[in-house]
Amino acid sequence: MKLHIGLDDTDSPEGGCTTYLAARMIEPLMDLGAKFIGYPTLLRLNPNTPWKTRGNAGMCLRLEIDDSKYVDVKDEVKRLIEEYGEFQCDNTNPGAVFLKGDVPEEVKEYSLRVVRSLVEKKDALTLLNKYDVDFIEYKNGRGVIGALAAIGGTLDDDFTYELLTYRTPDNWGTERHVDEASIRLMDNALSDCTFNNVDENGKPLITPRGPDPVLYGVRGENPKAVYDAKCQIKPLEPVERWMICRSNQGTDQHFSEPIKINELEAYNPAVVEGTVDSIPETIEGGHVFFNLKDETGIVTCAAYEPTGSFRSIVRQLKPGDKVTTYSGVSLHEDEFTLNLEKLVINMVAPLYQFVKPKCPKCSGSTESMGRDQGLRCKKCGYQGAELVEQEVEVERTLESGIYLPDRGAHRHLTKPYERYGREKVLNLEI
Repeated sequence: MKLHIGLDDTDSPEGGCTTYLAARMIEPLMDLGAKFIGYPTLLRLNPNTPWKTRGNAGMCLRLEIDDSKYVDVKDEVKRLIEEYGEFQCDNTNPGAVFLKGDVPEEVKEYSLRVVRSLVEKKDALTLLNKYDVDFIEYKNGRGVIGALAAIGGTLDDDFTYELLTYRTPDNWGTERHVDEASIRLMDNALSDCTFNNVDENGKPLITPRGPDPVLYGVRGENPKAVYDAKCQIKPLEPVERWMICRSNQGTDQHFSEPIKINELEAYNPAVVEGTVDSIPETIEGGHVFFNLKDETGIVTCAAYEPTGSFRSIVRQLKPGDKVTTYSGVSLHEDEFTLNLEKLVINMVAPLYQFVKPKCPKCSGSTESMGRDQGLRCKKCGYQGAELVEQEVEVERTLESGIYLPDRGAHRHLTKPYERYGREKVLNLEI
């Protein structure tokens, strides 16, 4: 039979990793006779979810297995969750889902909702009951939400790949050791088919900073690209195992069609078209804020310090500019803030300033004689009715286009510049 195994919420800020758990399952399942269908699915869920542990990713293994081995498969999955799950963390609530046969369209639609919004556990349970799907839950069982979403994440639209390497357990929680020069060389060699390997200053981005088992992860357009990257990177510590996943990372899948300001919901991704309504203000810490308005209201937009040079673009905005904001919606004291992940400038408004004329007699500069008293020449003292300030358009260097934060501030789902034009579609019956 065809079987989809979804996993989520097994890690914590102190350790663990749902992708590592999935990688540990592959060999035991093969020993039971499993034949895997395609690559494991690594599905990044709504990045704004307030109870996420770290990267908020669900995993799905898709395989064919003899019906008689089904109970053994469930037992093995349960054993590994209980061995590697971070149960000591209050915010870790593992879940595993076992769906037989083809993935129903309703589950695919549910998966997209989990990527783009907050979904309650009851929504997952409704589908699990409707399609008579087995599942395992621990503690409050919230992990079944993402586990089912991972199964439904068949990635029929744009997708990418990631190769993940894992450290030996003895090294978990210690400083990672990878030859940084080899990462930069790899990036130069494979820039046409991988992305977000290094930041704007050449600092590696592929090694996480937390205590999880991942040594590094390379993202790219196809399995060969990420495998070639692995062959060029030089780890300076042992690699226990590695795995290639198909993923929604780098696709902007969390963003849907634009909504109005009065339709914003806390902790959801949001796309809003509007007009800049204030001069951007930089506060202590380097964070930049401005107001955006549409016909339904006004909301504050924020470009935080880690977004780097992106803030210089935001600071150039002027009231009247037409923009589309891509953001996560945060809630502070009952007020929404759009935390910018991408900015599209649709139209740069003309900017004018008043300029005092030159003296028609001596070409000297002019000055005001006081409120409503006109102008006079500073040099010769000439006064005349023709001496009035003139409105002159000021040239603006800001141009229409797509603007992103510096690469180090990209979220997992953010589509980087180099992926525009590389989007792909694959329809699989899985």
